[in-house]
Amino acid sequence: MKAVDVCPVVKLGNLPAAIIDIIDNSQSVVFPGNRNEIHFLAMHENKNGVVEVSYNIPGKGNVTECTVTRCKNGLAVNFNDPYMRRRDPECLVIADSKPTDKTRYADRFGGSFENTREETLSWLKQQNLIIMPFIVGKHSFASGEGSLLIAPRNAAFFVGALADLQGIIPWDNLPDNFTIKSVIYLAPPFRHTHFKGKQVVVHNRLDDMHEVFSYNLYPGPSAKKGIYGVLLANSETNNQITLHGSTVQVVTPYDNITTIMHEGASGSGKSEMLEYAHRMEDGRLLLGQNIITDEIRKLVLNQACTIHPVTDDMALCLKSGISSSKYLTCTDAESAWFVRLDHIKEYGTDTLLEKMTISPPEPLIFLNLESTSDATCLIWQHTKDAPDVFCPNPRVILPRRFMPNHVDGMVEVMFRNFGIRTPPCTQNKPSYGIAGLMHILPASLAWLWRLVSPRGHNNPSITDSDGMTSEGVGSYWPFATGRMVDHANMLLKQIIDTPKVRYTLTPNQHIGAWRVSFMPQWVVREYLARKGLAEFQPHQLETARCSLLGYAMKYMQVEGTHIPNFLLRVNEQPEVGISGYDKGSEILTSFFKKELKKFLVSDLLPKGRQIIECCLDNGTVQDYDRLI
Repeated sequence: MKAVDVCPVVKLGNLPAAIIDIIDNSQSVVFPGNRNEIHFLAMHENKNGVVEVSYNIPGKGNVTECTVTRCKNGLAVNFNDPYMRRRDPECLVIADSKPTDKTRYADRFGGSFENTREETLSWLKQQNLIIMPFIVGKHSFASGEGSLLIAPRNAAFFVGALADLQGIIPWDNLPDNFTIKSVIYLAPPFRHTHFKGKQVVVHNRLDDMHEVFSYNLYPGPSAKKGIYGVLLANSETNNQITLHGSTVQVVTPYDNITTIMHEGASGSGKSEMLEYAHRMEDGRLLLGQNIITDEIRKLVLNQACTIHPVTDDMALCLKSGISSSKYLTCTDAESAWFVRLDHIKEYGTDTLLEKMTISPPEPLIFLNLESTSDATCLIWQHTKDAPDVFCPNPRVILPRRFMPNHVDGMVEVMFRNFGIRTPPCTQNKPSYGIAGLMHILPASLAWLWRLVSPRGHNNPSITDSDGMTSEGVGSYWPFATGRMVDHANMLLKQIIDTPKVRYTLTPNQHIGAWRVSFMPQWVVREYLARKGLAEFQPHQLETARCSLLGYAMKYMQVEGTHIPNFLLRVNEQPEVGISGYDKGSEILTSFFKKELKKFLVSDLLPKGRQIIECCLDNGTVQDYDRLI
């Protein structure tokens, strides 16, 4: 392996004394320059193509966190503890004294973080290390701002994951003005020695440096969402919001282009928005299957639109996302995508994704997938959490440069769709699963959905999945470090300043008594692309029976096929009826009111207070329309 063996400290500008101390006093340091070198490090001490990533834990002996298997198409990482295969939504804590609504380290663990910080730095000095500079948002890198990862060498797969997700910067290609503004310290054993086995990511926002201490090896909370937290902290000062959404340019068979952003909590369908609709063996689309009668409805779609992916999860909106055309403008804040594979259950489900992962241009990193040394890792063979229980969060990291037709640079977003995972709803078991295939939302109501951000039914991405909970403001709140009201105000200003954007809402998993998977958003994507910027006419819409759902579609036609009315308006399903729907509406409305009250603080914008009070006063859809 070829790697830089002397740290070019002179190029790192403001390198803190603590990092220089680690470099000078650690057992050894490797400075990889590209992903091939990192993959080599990950398998350097393999036994028959398998590496055990383990640490000596006082009182427990040698504890193996995960295994890394060398497959033909990349590295397959499997964590021994099923708890480590998904992100813990409560993992983030704040160590500093700056304004925040998040749990502080002292409140959760008692005492100052300073002692744990010093212990972490001392532990790193005892290790063989990898140190890697990387990008935090492409715009920040363009201005010379960057970040640094300091990790134990046996966690090279984690380094590789971060290198793909954010973008490694070769040491011999650092800009002259390159300055470290954030750093990740990776210390996996502390999960056991200090935090009772829990995933913990500590943010320490110093005046000139944002420190992230990652005390677990699953990349989701730190390499992925920890860096998202750094970007969100930056947005509080530069007003460049990084939205939690996938963005796609949809090109019709007639070359019309419509740009759609899909937002929502974890599991709401962001990655799926960049996939082509899954087809049945006969080529048709399965609209849904009734969970009571087993009735099936299908849709014929002879020619689908072409998908040009823009963002997968983190959409960086520069200058509040405002363009002269009054549309939202955004670009990708990442260099690779953390694609969830739980819906890929058998060969042939998604031929494009299968092709990209079976024969990739370069080796990939897989998580929570069954693997055998020197064999091909297959994305439908999910690791089992228990006998006959498959891990709900299998993943692959796909560098965006591998994606066909991907779009670089800024784009103008015309539609912002919000996704929600919904449970089945029936008269006998009413729930909030009352959303039809597509709803049109007034801008003020769209803002409320982004404040509440229901996490929804059977969430595969995180460790708690019972019932409906809130992902919090922007659906990115679990990763943010500041105050809710500041982000609520930024999102409201953004919506007000982009008046041409239209807002829609789609469910996934269930529409009333019908099991639908992610088909609603795929069908809506095809529909909106064909409709383009044409206005919705009054005869196409009706006020939804639940005002939080805005306007329901009276009818929808896709390529000559009418979508059944009962999939557009759940109250018309005989299995649900008016009574089941109204009980579901009560569940949803009560949840919104409970979650929105926390935003009624003195710093909330007056317009935001009006909108929230409209909800608390049971306002109508027309009331929301008049507010923005």
